[in-house]
Amino acid sequence: MMKKIISLAVATAVLTACSTVSMTGRKQLNLVSESEILSASLSEYQSYMKTAKVSTDANATAIVKNVAQRIAAAAEAYLTATGQTADLQNYAWEFNLTQDANLNAFCMPGGKIVVYSGMLGLIGNGADRDDELAAVIGHEVGHAIAKHGQERASQQLLQQMGGSVLGAVVGGASTQTQQAIATAYGMGTQYGALLPFSRKHELEADYIGIVLATIAGYDADAAVTLWQKMEAASGGSNPAPFMSTHPSSSKRISELQKSIPKVKAEYGAVYQQATAPAATTTTKNSTKTTTTNKGTGFKIG
Repeated sequence: MMKKIISLAVATAVLTACSTVSMTGRKQLNLVSESEILSASLSEYQSYMKTAKVSTDANATAIVKNVAQRIAAAAEAYLTATGQTADLQNYAWEFNLTQDANLNAFCMPGGKIVVYSGMLGLIGNGADRDDELAAVIGHEVGHAIAKHGQERASQQLLQQMGGSVLGAVVGGASTQTQQAIATAYGMGTQYGALLPFSRKHELEADYIGIVLATIAGYDADAAVTLWQKMEAASGGSNPAPFMSTHPSSSKRISELQKSIPKVKAEYGAVYQQATAPAATTTTKNSTKTTTTNKGTGFKIG
């Protein structure tokens, strides 16, 4: 009986709150409103920026902002071309480089992008610097436009719903028994659902990231060299796969290598089209110049 009640609660929530990630077609759970996520994420971002050390390196900051702006433009172009213009109202892009030695970056729902200086240090100043940085920022923006934050919050809510139903069923049991069941339930959902889904989010963001990088005119192959550097930097210290919120570097590299040829074939012409030079045609009595809008003339699909 207990299992039937829990199953009914889960099934009801899933059936009434499903949406689709447009770039991958994956169905996702959506129990939390976007306004709640945007408000919470903005609050978190503001709290972070109050204590973060914003980089004083003007050159490095300019590099980050240039790449981030191009990735943001690619994201907007994609959303516009796929009929998701309503989502654009929720974005107020902001780009920051902070002084932090950790290998990290993030993009909050709503478009607040932060790159840590440690990530730039890992990437270095080679010929593929901007391409690798585009893979990093594209990945983080991918989390945002795929609404992974909203989905994760929905998963947590669904977990609480299940826990509440379970708690009601065993309400007459001893405190120790209730605590034991609650602990078992939490472990079961944590390692059985939430973390694997987190790994799925990471791989999905990797894919969206190389799409955005390609649309923005960067070389998607740099995502592979980026993760090779990340793998070398980790020194093989990745946690056990079933306990990790992130896939192993080797798994990411393998999936990227499978996806990159398809992404280049499907989206490679988009950037060239958007940045095509002006075409001039001359007739007997007049000359007409037609210019493609650079950075906004994407045609996707």
